[in-house]
Amino acid sequence: MRPLHIALAALVAAVWGVNFVVIELGLDHFPPLLFSALRFLVAALPAVFLVGRPTVAWKWIVGVGLVLGVAKFGLLFIGMDRGMGAGLSSLVLQVQAVFTALFAALALGERPGRVRVLGMAVALAGIGVAAVDEGAGGPVLAFVLVIAAAACWGVSNVLTRKAAPAHALNFMVWVSTVPVLPLLGLSLLFEGWDRDARALAALDWSGAGIIVYVAWITTVFGFGAWGFLLSRYPASSVAPFTLLVPVFGMSSAALLLDESVSPLRWCAAALLVGGVALTSLAGTRRPRPATPERPEPQAAGVG
Repeated sequence: MRPLHIALAALVAAVWGVNFVVIELGLDHFPPLLFSALRFLVAALPAVFLVGRPTVAWKWIVGVGLVLGVAKFGLLFIGMDRGMGAGLSSLVLQVQAVFTALFAALALGERPGRVRVLGMAVALAGIGVAAVDEGAGGPVLAFVLVIAAAACWGVSNVLTRKAAPAHALNFMVWVSTVPVLPLLGLSLLFEGWDRDARALAALDWSGAGIIVYVAWITTVFGFGAWGFLLSRYPASSVAPFTLLVPVFGMSSAALLLDESVSPLRWCAAALLVGGVALTSLAGTRRPRPATPERPEPQAAGVG
């Protein structure tokens, strides 16, 4: 990769890592489901009028929109609202690589090789260590919600690979249109009209800036730049940069939110990042297709 493109990949990882800190700050302004709905509303508008018509079937856009937008981000925002720290969330969410490999084996017939199985075991050991650390004094339910969010992310990755969108930004912008109304409905049902109305009435420049960051910087810029890199380099060259996301996430949470990182958590981070690296970069054995297939895009790692 050219040095400028390496810098761009590292910048995207930094943007996605710091996003967890921004989410935590945003939860001081908005209820979690309303916050997630606003994120996708602003990501979709006005971009949906600029990216052209969808390049894949609507069933994939709706499926990914519900699983990724409603389930994954809804669970993540609720988990963080319930007390899951930004740094730990950025780390634990990377177990999505393990869920992706498991679901791909079930749905796509991808048989993981020995190295990938080893990577999955190492990553799960890291999650176990993180669970022990969090269980010693943290909110266990919030931890479980973020794990569930990672599982939903794994499902959406498999759906995205089945959809095989030619343009990542076009796909993500159209996907962003799907979760808005379901999330708003769930927010009204569980968070209440009064709470939502108070949050919107109290909207200030800080809250607006947070929405702009998670929508335009993280989603539109992040996925746009990632798609640009994947269009010019093999996924095996670009994908490893996602391993920097929890590094930036934990570092920014420690610097900006004063989140402490225990020795046990560093151990969990080493195991999880190492396991995800093995899981993500190792090859798979797939049944030989009867007809040629288009190359499948690699899933991106974003919070």
